[in-house]
Amino acid sequence: MTQTADPTGAAPLDLAGEERSRFLDLLGREIRTPLNGVVAVAELLERQPMSPDAQAYVRTIVDSSRALLRRLDDAFDLALGEAGRLEVVAAPVQLREVVDQVQGEWLARKSDGATLLVSYDGEPDLSVVADAQRLKQVFGNLIGHALASTPRGAVEASLKARAAHEGVYIEGRVRDAGPGLPPERLARIFEAAPAHGRSSGLGLALSRRIVEAMRGSIRAESNIGAGVTVVFELLVPRTAEAAADPMQLESGGAVHVLVVDDNATNRMVAESLCEMFDCTSETAEDGVMAVEAARSGRFDLILMDIKMPRMDGVEATRAIRALPGKTGQAPVIALTANADPDDVKTYLAAGMNAVVEKPIKPDKLLAAMNAVLDASGKAAARAA
Repeated sequence: MTQTADPTGAAPLDLAGEERSRFLDLLGREIRTPLNGVVAVAELLERQPMSPDAQAYVRTIVDSSRALLRRLDDAFDLALGEAGRLEVVAAPVQLREVVDQVQGEWLARKSDGATLLVSYDGEPDLSVVADAQRLKQVFGNLIGHALASTPRGAVEASLKARAAHEGVYIEGRVRDAGPGLPPERLARIFEAAPAHGRSSGLGLALSRRIVEAMRGSIRAESNIGAGVTVVFELLVPRTAEAAADPMQLESGGAVHVLVVDDNATNRMVAESLCEMFDCTSETAEDGVMAVEAARSGRFDLILMDIKMPRMDGVEATRAIRALPGKTGQAPVIALTANADPDDVKTYLAAGMNAVVEKPIKPDKLLAAMNAVLDASGKAAARAA
């Protein structure tokens, strides 16, 4: 039997592999889905004019919901890492932007007693091929652990990048000013168990899994005097690609989107994002309605939820693909909280063109929309 750490800090559960998968799926359906809705609506609400007090209340909702989602995501990712299924998606990214985003996220949070110092040492515009989200996830877990270990003083987080013939060497460091650890506990710091009686050991264990999945190494060192420094090292390819405007749809022409979701909040969020991208949209509440709407042939793109009553997103996509001519060829993007590699294979095999994980990030959705619309346009040109 396998002990699975409960992200809420409760007693561990004794679950076998198959039972653990069912348990994680239950978390996805019963906790992540409504929480994703809370985050998405709160983020939309932040864009609205309101009093300073109301802004503070909304910010608390957003911060607290995101914190819980991060804990759940860490638990999911650690389980995938232990099974050797942790996914790393490399793409062009500027390392300075990663550090700036880490700094911006943590400066927005309040920390009692400790001060966070974040620095970058490298070419200002150095662009590499790496998984930016995973890099930020590692830094976030290490910084969170360091701040929890530092009642007073400074936590230092740094990223050093050096270009070489083989690529770019990245060295990340997070140094705390806590009481330090004896050698026997330092050697076990990356184990998936509470450290010093706190649940931060989950983040450290996951950081090791992520770094190893990126073919890097990670270690912990005792500081001279007091505290611990965690160091991770990676070798990644360099690229000269420039990032696109994050809010610019590249198709040029008007795009009409069908939003399919049985949850009214999720439909509202997706429609708001379509409007942000200068797209028009219509909605359907389940797979049956989606297939009927798709028969008209008036949609350039379909955003499809997976778990819905009457007909789910996978069945609906298969039915749409069976429609004659161009009507059945509209690109379909899955929007789902269940996006592990096995799920993604199922969605793509059913005829979907891409998968975007909930809660939906505007840049991720836009990138997927640009990619499938571009591929659809090239296919149409070849067929003409």
